[in-house]
Amino acid sequence: MAFDIKMIKAFYKDYANRVEAARQMLGRPMTLAEKILYAHLHEDSDLKDFKRGSDYVFFSPDRVAMQDATAQMALLQFTTCGRKKVAVPSTVHCDHLIQAKVGASADLQRAETENSEVYAFLRDVSNKYGIGFWKPGAGIIHQIVLENYAFPGGMMIGTDSHTVNAGGLGMVAVGVGGADAVDVMVGLPWELKMPKLIGVKLTGKMKGWTSAKDVILKVAGILTVKGGTGAIVEYFGSGASSMSCTGKGTICNMGAEIGATTSTFGYDKSMERYLKATGRADVARLANKVKAELTGDADCYENPEKYFDQVIEINLSKLEPHVNGPFSPDLAWPISQLAKAVKKNGYPEKLSVGLIGSCTNSSYEDLDRAASLARQAVEKGLVAGSEFTITPGSEQIRYTVQRDGILTDFEKMGGVVLANACGPCIGQWARHGAEKKEKNAIITSFNRNFSKRADGNPNTHSFVASPEIVTAMAIGGSMLFNPLKDTLTNNKGEQVKLDPPKGEELPPKGFAVEDAGYLEPAKSGSKIKIVVDKKSKRLQLLKPFVPTTEGDITGMRLLIKAKGKCTTDHISMAGPWLEFRGHLENISNNCLIGAVNYFNDDTNKVLNLTKGEYMAVPDSARTYQKAGIGTIVFGEENYGEGSSREHAAMEPRFLGVRAIVVKSFARIHETNLKKQGMLGLTFVDAADYDKVRQDDAIDIKGIDTFAPGKNLTIVLHHADGTTESFEVKHTYNEQQIEWFRAGSALNKIREDLKAK
Repeated sequence: MAFDIKMIKAFYKDYANRVEAARQMLGRPMTLAEKILYAHLHEDSDLKDFKRGSDYVFFSPDRVAMQDATAQMALLQFTTCGRKKVAVPSTVHCDHLIQAKVGASADLQRAETENSEVYAFLRDVSNKYGIGFWKPGAGIIHQIVLENYAFPGGMMIGTDSHTVNAGGLGMVAVGVGGADAVDVMVGLPWELKMPKLIGVKLTGKMKGWTSAKDVILKVAGILTVKGGTGAIVEYFGSGASSMSCTGKGTICNMGAEIGATTSTFGYDKSMERYLKATGRADVARLANKVKAELTGDADCYENPEKYFDQVIEINLSKLEPHVNGPFSPDLAWPISQLAKAVKKNGYPEKLSVGLIGSCTNSSYEDLDRAASLARQAVEKGLVAGSEFTITPGSEQIRYTVQRDGILTDFEKMGGVVLANACGPCIGQWARHGAEKKEKNAIITSFNRNFSKRADGNPNTHSFVASPEIVTAMAIGGSMLFNPLKDTLTNNKGEQVKLDPPKGEELPPKGFAVEDAGYLEPAKSGSKIKIVVDKKSKRLQLLKPFVPTTEGDITGMRLLIKAKGKCTTDHISMAGPWLEFRGHLENISNNCLIGAVNYFNDDTNKVLNLTKGEYMAVPDSARTYQKAGIGTIVFGEENYGEGSSREHAAMEPRFLGVRAIVVKSFARIHETNLKKQGMLGLTFVDAADYDKVRQDDAIDIKGIDTFAPGKNLTIVLHHADGTTESFEVKHTYNEQQIEWFRAGSALNKIREDLKAK
């Protein structure tokens, strides 16, 4: 029986009626995304035709999922709210804190020892408040959710940007910051601006070397890293129906890389097969009863231009395998053009490491298809030209592929199997030699490839592709190798060619596992005590943020004017810094240390006017803070792209930053800033970014009349005695302004709960 089956039964009982009521109100056919959104309207939002891209709407998600790195801060916030139990089904997954070093067993054992304090905290909080707990080694949050919790038509939020993976099972699943998760866990509505809709029509059918990963690599090339911002991407068409459920999950997973709110597919036979294969035939039966409403209405797909804000069409029969990168997941190269691009741009030609797995591509189908190439390599006398690692997505996947000999196939090729965790994908990779900063190339089946993300080396050119292409190129050992047409020299001196990969959609013998890694919470957690050592370097109880006053935003100094791409990895690095995700004071020592300073093209080196010298960004912030001077950050396009980590908002807030002013924000980060009581503002005229000087004294005017749709004014007092001013806009609504007035959304929650 599936988890939370009572909740799912109750949901499906009302779902069709809710959709029909919305359809009658709209007076037109509905897309799948619209059906799910309107079926989850909270009672605080009246049923009406919400304007996409502008109207804020309250929703009631069905569940919450948290990974261990972000769960620490989310649960530290939740424990201050006075609830005895979470209001909706919620889970914690221990997947981010396991560092890939030598191999699965040793890495897991070391992680359990090094992170024992954090794991104990997460386990105890979960036990106390009725939260399901998945132990270290159980697997990556998104794979676990797909295998156990996702269901067609449902809505969930998760404290990780790749929560969107669950769209592969027909959900609207959205990555959020921890404060949003707290809202839902305490029983409050979740607020989201009504998303725009992007329709992707898939025709034809994939064959040969092409896989589902190539669909999203192609889409990323079309839309870029911010083209999906504020939108739900809905895939449909005969090509969508021809794809496996886990393939759909891969596409949705990497939708985070185009900034999409989420992505989804309509319910079909592949989802039914997957539900049954993962022990949820009961959910499949319930979904089958309302399957007409678990996909978009016919006219929406026959005439998509009438219902979607943007439409893209891709013929899968003609789709070529892609390799995206380096340094940005939207730099798309068809495999036939990759070698030319490598030579033209001076990318490293030798491939150092190939890495497959991760939350994006670790299904049975992914690993079976990749293993078919590993078997070929051994049979044809080929030796892998690069290092090669495999990261299973869950213990169920690992156990099943071990049983079926797939892991053995990889090991015979020279592959190293890592723990069931995020590992290298998020920088949890002890890569030997990375400290030398040598120029090199790696290729992964992961989702992101930002500079320094994988191993801390800014000269690592990271590329993203399907597991099949990664495996083949690792065998070839070169970024110039095109497995579709090139030959390799085997151990007999013969020229041999790899055949296209083959693999099963689902394990023929079924999935199997001895210990999936799940711990059910206590029925009553009232006697469980949560203890945090005051001397701990890993965990720290939170103190409420103090509201910002008009005086705080007068005479501010520039902390940093960030140049170019400034992702959450630049603002709050992962890798070794994951150690401090539960300790706001310590994690703040990485605040903006990866951002490039506009004035010197350097990182972590900014001018501090109090000291009259260049300092590390966090040190400069603390110096200003100690002197009672507020600070401000300026940035460029899509600021905060990447992870959902709210630390990227909490750290500047903790260090006295009052406002972030940029050309545009990534959706999750803008929300996280609002939740923490900060000002997230955008230039009315992007050219005003150029006016900011590093020795300015800066005021923000108009906060006394802060209101929705009303611009604020920034005044720059230059050191030469001149003054410039310009308007900045914002997207705050009345409730979000209340968060700002209270100092944070959490402060407002406490006020409201105490008032009841």
